[in-house]
Amino acid sequence: MLVLGITCSLAPAADDFMARRWELHFHDAAAVLLRDGEVVAGVEQERLNRVKHTTAFAGDAIRVCLDAAGAKPGDLDRVAFFFGEEYTDRELFEHYADNPALPLVWSRQLLATRLREALDADVPDDRLQFVEHHSAHAYSAYPQSGYDDALVVVMDGAGEDSAISVYDAHDGAMRMLTSHAISRSLGMLYLAGTRLLGYGLGDEYKVMGLAPHGDPRTYRPVFRSLYDLRPDGDFDLDHTSLRPAFAAAGFRPRRRGEPFDRHHRDFAAALQETVETIGHHVIGAWQRATGHRRLALAGGVAQNCTMNGRLLRGGLFDDVFVHPAAHDAGAALGAAVKANADLSGALPRSRLRQVFWGSPLPEDRDLVALLERYRPFLTARRSTDVTRDAAELLAADAVIGWVQGRSEFGPRALGNRSILADPRPAANRDRVNRMIKQREGYRPFAPSVQAERLRDYFDFPEGARTPDFMVFAVPVREDKRAGLGAVTHVDGSARVHAVDKAVNERYWRLLDEFTRRTGVPVLLNTSFNNHAEPIVDSAEDAIQCYLTTQLDHLVIGDHIVSTTDWTDADLCGMAPALVPLARLRTETEPGGAARHVVAFATAGGRQLTVDDATLLVLARADGARTLRDLDVEPGSSTLDRIRELWSERFITLRPPVAD
Repeated sequence: MLVLGITCSLAPAADDFMARRWELHFHDAAAVLLRDGEVVAGVEQERLNRVKHTTAFAGDAIRVCLDAAGAKPGDLDRVAFFFGEEYTDRELFEHYADNPALPLVWSRQLLATRLREALDADVPDDRLQFVEHHSAHAYSAYPQSGYDDALVVVMDGAGEDSAISVYDAHDGAMRMLTSHAISRSLGMLYLAGTRLLGYGLGDEYKVMGLAPHGDPRTYRPVFRSLYDLRPDGDFDLDHTSLRPAFAAAGFRPRRRGEPFDRHHRDFAAALQETVETIGHHVIGAWQRATGHRRLALAGGVAQNCTMNGRLLRGGLFDDVFVHPAAHDAGAALGAAVKANADLSGALPRSRLRQVFWGSPLPEDRDLVALLERYRPFLTARRSTDVTRDAAELLAADAVIGWVQGRSEFGPRALGNRSILADPRPAANRDRVNRMIKQREGYRPFAPSVQAERLRDYFDFPEGARTPDFMVFAVPVREDKRAGLGAVTHVDGSARVHAVDKAVNERYWRLLDEFTRRTGVPVLLNTSFNNHAEPIVDSAEDAIQCYLTTQLDHLVIGDHIVSTTDWTDADLCGMAPALVPLARLRTETEPGGAARHVVAFATAGGRQLTVDDATLLVLARADGARTLRDLDVEPGSSTLDRIRELWSERFITLRPPVAD
């Protein structure tokens, strides 16, 4: 039996009206395919269309999943969508009422139409299923926790009419215990605070990283005025009261790009404390009411690793499972699991250990051919022992891109699409932030550690299961902090990832080889991408990222790749093309002046201004003609602008295909 789960907007690609209306509802598009209840493939649409947190219909992701299974659209027994049909139609009604030019097409027909467009095949109506949003999250967490009985908690921004749902799970069945309305949303509260700090949707983890730099006491009274804790896990909160409360307190919102001052840091600290306080109040009350000693978490708030770590270490639970794709992409999995259970009458449960569900690397001969195409810019050598050779580079203080096997599902790189570095020098944190990730210097990096050495370096509870995923921030042992300067946060914690040899043998062997050279079984591990793009997926994504960062080496499959001393003249031999969702546009500014931009054709998409000469090049760019063919000269300002557009992922630059 084949069951497909999807998360995405149902609007056409040319006019994503659903995303424009409901920014919170359709981000993190994804597809997950189950065969007889087991995951065959899962991939986020952003990895394929290269737009972070994309809301686009997950057609590309669906095709990758079907290809991985060797299946055709007609083989699908069920396609499950991650919101309820009644709810989605109700929201569509509101949008259609405000926009009378739009045709009245309801969710079931929209889903069928998008599937037909993506797959060139019809999926029968009786194979379409809509799953309530929090149910989709719960069905991702509970079955893959492996628990027979557990407290299951979903916390997110807005899941239909609820923001928090609590379930009692026993022997494959879940019973809802309580839910909290969206007005009480911890996710919306955190997002409102995130926006006051100059960030937006999807940036909440940046605020979590900033919080340990501040003092929560400064704004604790203001936050405390926003909520009231009541008996039995109940509470009062109106997340919309945050802005007026801080306006009255004289808080100055930060603008994107401005430096953080003490007030911003203290605000982040108090926001984090507030979410933890309310979250622990709800979860603690229901633990006491049910007696459950195991907790399964999902929903966007479950990505708050600091809160998760304190739940794990707080003594209420013997073990905590946080789904590694707790965000909305994971609801594609949960929708599929729920639909599969409805069809089969059974809900298999087993502990999830890995999420290497995405695109594989090409066959070695195809990978060699791809690297050969980039020969003016790269040199590559095949290694007879790639873990040994990569460990030698890391021990010599190189920073490498590490690309192996199938890509990870979810927001974290777990050793298949990673940037790796020596975790010992604190300078490596600043080096990777500044030179490669091009992001804020305060942001921490995570450590990967051999699972058998986990408790030698981190204060992780005895009896709790191996943290296969980066979902818990726990203290680094005091005697190890000085030796792990690049991965120990300012508060002495780290978002730890334990690597079991049985789960990811090649990555474990790399750690083992690094240990032989340094005595430290830990590596700095961060996602392989720059600031402008999602985690790399394909081999060519990795090459493009490598060439536009200052990584020392790229290790891909069994190949060690290094850059050459390439020149502007070499760059002019590359063929430019706009990325698929980028568009050229000319706008008229006040006063009548024209301004040219290249912009993503997505809701709230990024854009950059370009001059006349660059506009002319981009208008003629077709991926076949080189920059030289388009009259771009070495050393010119146009080439500098092209290089910037490449780094910002508005364009690709590839070697032209030989005739």
